[in-house]
Amino acid sequence: MSQTEQRIGMLGGTFDPVHLGHLRSAVELHEALSLDRLHMIPAQQPPLRGRPQVSAKQRLALLEAGIGATPGLIADDRELRRDGPSYSVDTLAELRGEVGEQARLVMAIGFDAFLRLAQWHQPERLFEFAHLVVIARPGYDDPLPASLMELVAHRRVDSVDALMQRPCGGYLPLELPSLMAISATYIRERLEAGKSVRYLLPEAVELAITQDGLYRQRE
Repeated sequence: MSQTEQRIGMLGGTFDPVHLGHLRSAVELHEALSLDRLHMIPAQQPPLRGRPQVSAKQRLALLEAGIGATPGLIADDRELRRDGPSYSVDTLAELRGEVGEQARLVMAIGFDAFLRLAQWHQPERLFEFAHLVVIARPGYDDPLPASLMELVAHRRVDSVDALMQRPCGGYLPLELPSLMAISATYIRERLEAGKSVRYLLPEAVELAITQDGLYRQRE
């Protein structure tokens, strides 16, 4: 593969906190798409979600601890260096500028986020910069809303090989092998109640949360 046809992935999120579901999905995405690297990008302030419980800097530190030396995964702080809402189209435009016109750039999102895609900031422009890979969730087989169908139906491909024929513009639903139904909300609730989160988080993340007293019940 030439340098210009590198495969680069982006996986954004609040990572509040990062857990084994996030990280296992990232590893499996890296493998399934044969990516050269996958940028895991914490959002400063997600436009369609409430403000995260801990600071962006703390969430980035937890992500770095969770990734550790995992090959191909990068904790990317670019959205934390920007002011205002974290719009994916701006992040993809920046990444595209770095990797060049011919690199295969992929943004991966979960099915829940995908259902709200039509509400995103300039959703049609996402495809000018990247492909969209939607991580399927078991039990979700409802028909897509009309606005979403209009946005993605004509872009759909049915294989990774077909997706990677072009630098951007495609849409691929993808089932990952490990269906780890771990919820950051559930983890935060357990931490606030002083209950164990062992085996839900990487050990390094659990240790950092304990040491810094994060997600504890506020006095």
